[in-house]
Amino acid sequence: MTIDTLKKQIPDYAKDLRINLGNVLDTEQSAGMTEQQVWGTALATAIAARNRDLIAAIAADAQAHLDETWLNASRSAAAIMGMNNIYYRFVHLASNDEYAKLPAKLRMTVIGNPGIDKVDFELMSLAVSAINGCGLCIDSHERILKHGGVSSEVIQHAVRIASVMHAVACVLDTHESASLAQAA
Repeated sequence: MTIDTLKKQIPDYAKDLRINLGNVLDTEQSAGMTEQQVWGTALATAIAARNRDLIAAIAADAQAHLDETWLNASRSAAAIMGMNNIYYRFVHLASNDEYAKLPAKLRMTVIGNPGIDKVDFELMSLAVSAINGCGLCIDSHERILKHGGVSSEVIQHAVRIASVMHAVACVLDTHESASLAQAA
């Protein structure tokens, strides 16, 4: 499946998402993100959004823009943040401050050695953290990115990619069910 095929599955009530999907992946409109950052972020956030058709379409098109190292790093960002975002969101939201003092004891070595530039991995991790709703992780990744010289516009665009991927996944996941309910 390609992104063009996927866009045809998006119903007219969500046509803004069809347009936004094309816009956020257009490297000329990417606020200074590199082609690899755009497509790596798209793949990581599509995986985090958990819709099979979206993942398949983004993965198919991303292969024309990313080498195997970037593809693996994108998958790794989605995987490790899937774990970390839950753990650190709990630590952040729990009323008991004791949890923040305890070691996580979770293996996360990929963050230190992602196979691509650390800043690029942090950008994808921040976007996945936005989907997963972990404020503590968002703040941590954003601090690292700013320290690495990444502009606010690049960070914002990565989160725009995440927001579109999440919204498209939600529409695709619920549209068929909603259509069936109306027919009944």
